[in-house]
Parts: sequence; structure tokens; C-alpha cells
Amino acid sequence: MILQIADDQRVRTLTLNRPEVLNAFNEELYLATATALTEAAADPEVAVVLLTGAGRAFSAGNDLNEMQRRITDPTFNEQGSHFTTMISALADFTKPLICAVNGVGVGIGATILGYADLVFMSSTARLKTPFTSLGVAPEAASSYLLPRLMGRQNAAWLLLSSEWVGAEEAREMGLVWKVCEPDDLLPEARRHAEILASRPISSLMAVKQTIAAPTREGIDAATARENEHFAVLMGAAANAAALADFTGKGK
Repeated sequence: MILQIADDQRVRTLTLNRPEVLNAFNEELYLATATALTEAAADPEVAVVLLTGAGRAFSAGNDLNEMQRRITDPTFNEQGSHFTTMISALADFTKPLICAVNGVGVGIGATILGYADLVFMSSTARLKTPFTSLGVAPEAASSYLLPRLMGRQNAAWLLLSSEWVGAEEAREMGLVWKVCEPDDLLPEARRHAEILASRPISSLMAVKQTIAAPTREGIDAATARENEHFAVLMGAAANAAALADFTGKGK
């Protein structure tokens, strides 16, 4: 099962479960995550969702072998992508979302944090948004959400540099709320999730909606801008060379 789902004390834990590829998102995992979020939002017994990863990674981001296939296989590309399905589910999610970053978070494994209400991160984890090293544009409305969350200069460094950012630096930047020792990460994230889950769901949803509502139009506009740039850059010389170099190493 590529997404593990477990319920306990009104907290639904979603665990990305492709550890053999560092929980990289393929089409199946995008759809499974989107579906799980939609179902959690509708379930009256779920107050909070906690998202984490199995194994040594949170998520290595978009499956680059699938990205390469989008360039070389027109029929695969014509099917569209459930990436947008998941982003819509995240943007529309009506309950508190907590992320527990247990290991590396790359690409969407980092930008997904822009949709979280609380982020806990292992002290040994690292984050990277490799868009410029892959010759592409930002994704997931990160060009809008991250400057709001981290400030313009922190977001600019993360999105422009394609450099790794450690846990303490991510916390100082404002992307992460708390840094925990690896063995304490899930217990601490769960402890806070259970505090929230003890509150009335109607009240949690009211707070979440009032916090998130002002960003909804901005997310849509940023996504449209990013997709426009992505369409131009994906498959262009810099991106094709970067992907060929990467996938040629046998990821």
C-alpha cells in the first residue's frame, strides 16, 4: 500500500509509503493522497490529519522517471496529472494539517509544507527545492505561499538556490515550527495533534477556514502562473539535460 492510513483519537495519520524510492510521488501516490485528504475532510470522526513518510525520507519529490516520461511519451502526458488533484485537495482541506518531516524533503516534499498548519521536523532531516537545478519553475503555489510563510528573502533563497536547508535553518526561516530529535518526532507531532483533536471539530474548522480563506485566490493565481512557466521550461534544453543526467545515473 503506497499510502498507509491509521486512525487514533480523532487523528488520522497518512504515511507516504514508497520507501524504496524515498517516497517520491508518482501519479498513484498523488491520487491516493488527494483522496485520503478529501475523505478525512468529510469524516466526522477525524479532527486532524498528520502526514509523514515511511523509512528514511519524508518525500524525494516528483518521481523524476515519470517527469522524463512526460517529455518523451506524448500519450502519457496527455493524461494530465493528479499533482493538481492533490494540490487542490491540500488547498481545500478544512481541518488542521500537521506534517512530520522525518527525513529528506525534496521538491513537493518541501513545498507541501506551505499547506501545513504545523510542521515538525527531525533534526537530521533536510529540505531542498531543486527547481533551478532541473531548469524548471516553482510548483504547488510555492512562489506565493513560501514568501508569506518565510518572508521574501528566505523563500527566494530556498526557491532560487536549489541548495539543501537543514532543520534548524528551516525553523529559523519560519518554514518549520519545531525541530525534534529523530525518535521524538512522531511522539511530539502526535501529542500536539491530540491536543488539537480534543477540541470541537466545528471550532477547528472555523479557525482553519478563517486562516486559509484569504490565500485561496492567491494559490489559484500562483498555480496558473507557475504552470505557464513550467509548460515552457519542461522539456527545454536545460530541463532535458538535467533530467537525462539525473535519470542516466539510475535513480
